[in-house]
Amino acid sequence: MKTDINRREAIRRVALLMGGAVSAPAILGLLAGCSAEPGADVAATDAEWKPTFLTQAQAALVAEVAEIMIPRTDTPGAKDVGIPAFIDKMLKDAYPQDDQTRFVAGLADFEAQARREHGRAFLELEPAQRAALVKQAHDPAVEVEQASTLPIAERNRPFILMMKELTMLGYFVSEPGATQVLQYRPVPGAYHACVPLAQAGKGRTWATQTSYRF
Repeated sequence: MKTDINRREAIRRVALLMGGAVSAPAILGLLAGCSAEPGADVAATDAEWKPTFLTQAQAALVAEVAEIMIPRTDTPGAKDVGIPAFIDKMLKDAYPQDDQTRFVAGLADFEAQARREHGRAFLELEPAQRAALVKQAHDPAVEVEQASTLPIAERNRPFILMMKELTMLGYFVSEPGATQVLQYRPVPGAYHACVPLAQAGKGRTWATQTSYRF
């Protein structure tokens, strides 16, 4: 049975991680019901998931970048919860054409950077090389984002930050992301007053907090 995840809380959390703002298409797509579904395998057979906006090659690259951002550890990674399919659906159904074009062009530039620096496609590189390329694209983009005074609608975030936003949104509204990474308790339990954070849910942040606003 699917868990009812608080989407507004997920948006609030991702906004904090993105420096205070989530793009309008991401919010609208999420509140319209888009969610990550475990089992959407980007290396699918004909009987399994296929992208409807991205090409199969683009989806494979997106999947790997998402997995670098949220890797599998003792909890599911981005691929495990269906982030590639979530991103594909969000781009197709929620993002305007200008944002779609910027994402696809940025994805192509990212792949081209791998070929320029290493002479091979991104997916052919060693894991450490892949992670380094993601960091190389991500860190300067974050600096620009943090320094910007423009409204979020006018910032035209680059591919790597669009990826980050979509990956985190999809992850935190997925059932595994909310129940295994964040704390989730669908029915309130007993009240406990002052307890150490490490004792209250093993130190994890709560997936749903009705007192928050965004």
